[in-house]
Amino acid sequence: MEIVIANKSHTKYAEIICETIAESAKVRGTGIAKRTPEYISGKMKNSNAVIAIDGDVFAGFCYIELWGHGKFVANSGLIVHPDYRGKGLAKKIKHKVFEHSRTKFPDAKVFSITTGLAVMKLNSDLGYKPVTFSELTDDQTFWDGCSTCQNYDVLTRTNRKMCLCTGMLYDAKTKEKKGSKKIKEKVFKRLKHIKETMFLKKDKK
Repeated sequence: MEIVIANKSHTKYAEIICETIAESAKVRGTGIAKRTPEYISGKMKNSNAVIAIDGDVFAGFCYIELWGHGKFVANSGLIVHPDYRGKGLAKKIKHKVFEHSRTKFPDAKVFSITTGLAVMKLNSDLGYKPVTFSELTDDQTFWDGCSTCQNYDVLTRTNRKMCLCTGMLYDAKTKEKKGSKKIKEKVFKRLKHIKETMFLKKDKK
């Protein structure tokens, strides 16, 4: 198994990556923004992605997005093929793309929005902290990307103040001053339950 910074030679996997992301969204029943093979290929060509390959078989992927004129970086689209789940691969990919982001864009704050408890835990282990959406990028293009998510109506009706996703932020400068304290998984579970109760039940009425 290799986990490497993606390049032009990996564009042949763009189609299966998009299919895997789409299928994961269906299974989870939560929002994952759709991406095209062309978009994924562009990330690979610009060395803004990390891919896991088992021989010639696709195993996992995550890409980098730059927002707010370089002030923010997001590690997005973290996905592991079903055949390779439950083996700790997501954590390895997350660490790899995080390190790559910090090296390539050292002055940027790294942020994430996710509904996945596993991703929240990975983020917390890396030093991310839960924040309000107002502390994330105000780049309209980023938020427009959420329009393909099935929960987009929640985001719009709250005037982009909250959604089922949790915003998390890694700020190296703040971390150095205050230190880092990991957040327990039960806190994230409680937060997710509160949001689902607030928004999903309203939709069913």
